[in-house]
Amino acid sequence: MSPHVPRWLTLRARATVAAVLAFGLTLTLGAVLLVTTLSHQLTASSDQLAQARVQDLLALAEQSRLPSELHNVGEDGVAQVVAATGDVVAASANVAGRPAMLGYQPGEVFRVREVAGPDDAETERYRLWSRSGPTPDGPVTVYVGSSLEAVAEASSVLRQALVVGVPVAVALLGVVVWLVLGRVLERLDRIRREVDQVTDERLDVRVQGEGTPDEVGRLAATMNSMLDRLQAAAVRQRQFVADVSHDLQSPLSAQRISLELALRDPASVDDVRLRTEVLGATTQMERLVRDLLDLAAADERAPSPTAPVDLDQIVLEEAARARVGPVTVDTSGVSAAPVRGFADDLRRVVRNLLDNAVEHAASRVVLDLAIHGDQVRLDVVDDGPGVPPEHQDRIFDRFYRADAARTLDGGSGLGLAIASTLAERSQGELSLVTGSAHGHFRLVLPVL
Repeated sequence: MSPHVPRWLTLRARATVAAVLAFGLTLTLGAVLLVTTLSHQLTASSDQLAQARVQDLLALAEQSRLPSELHNVGEDGVAQVVAATGDVVAASANVAGRPAMLGYQPGEVFRVREVAGPDDAETERYRLWSRSGPTPDGPVTVYVGSSLEAVAEASSVLRQALVVGVPVAVALLGVVVWLVLGRVLERLDRIRREVDQVTDERLDVRVQGEGTPDEVGRLAATMNSMLDRLQAAAVRQRQFVADVSHDLQSPLSAQRISLELALRDPASVDDVRLRTEVLGATTQMERLVRDLLDLAAADERAPSPTAPVDLDQIVLEEAARARVGPVTVDTSGVSAAPVRGFADDLRRVVRNLLDNAVEHAASRVVLDLAIHGDQVRLDVVDDGPGVPPEHQDRIFDRFYRADAARTLDGGSGLGLAIASTLAERSQGELSLVTGSAHGHFRLVLPVL
């Protein structure tokens, strides 16, 4: 943890506080809902019992079987049967000898009121249900109620338990979250410390925990994969610099030797030979720099919409250009092949493939261009030595030269790499066809 970051601002602290607040709010809302639901259910249950008891007492009164003391109303209940004259004809023990609790006649439908009534020597609030009905001696009204204090006491007991239980549960959750996050974040912090050790000179460092089947383990695997790519990129960069330095050093050394010899003995200088040697070295350096610029432009060029291209026209034009030497270029297998891509890029791809084939051919290069399904396929085959199996996987690497038999004189080793990169920009693919004794390269592009 950074010494400049207050402890309460750490991810562990913020996540714990967020979890505690969320859990506490959820438990509080749940507790309120539980108390409210309990109160409602107790009240509803008491109402059902009171209505059922009213029905029973009315039935007994109608049959003249009503006892003077009413039972089965519960410890917190109250019951009275009142005649039309206002006299109490039956009552529960806790209101025996008391006047009628209410003076209204509810009729033959249930009515409910909350009233204050006696309970032995005390006074309580009752939820009183009432209903009238006939008897042989005239109509009576039955009152049955349940104490509201019983419901309040039950709700109060639950409320007190939740007041203690909810904070305890929230506190326990906070401790658990703090400990669990501590273990998880410790693994993340270990990954951070291990990645922090990665430098230009220590690209082989890898983080631990890659095999763990969870999010942190997958993060470790991703970090290691990224470090693998960074290490490979660094190796390619160092190799790139070394290759460029080597390729530039040779023509520079040739120029330097030629000029030093000319300065040492000016009288013996052959002007034509000197110009040829210096210009030849300059041309070689110029070709290398141009290839590097082309490759860098292909890497950094932003994607842009492709356009229709007549690949067969480009192939025929480049074949005509390549026929200046002793090598025969056969274009009898070239047919119409419209594609979608970048015309300049595809021309460079075809030119590089032809230059490579002509340089390595013994006497003949065959071009075959045709549509195969939804693809256009260009095959460039020369009758020279093929690429040895041990070099086939790296033939498109930058600055890679398989051997002297497949290297252009003065070439930079970038021609096939440039061709492959430009082919990919036009949604195509350049590959080496293996299994042949000669050079055979294939360019595949989507048909228009």
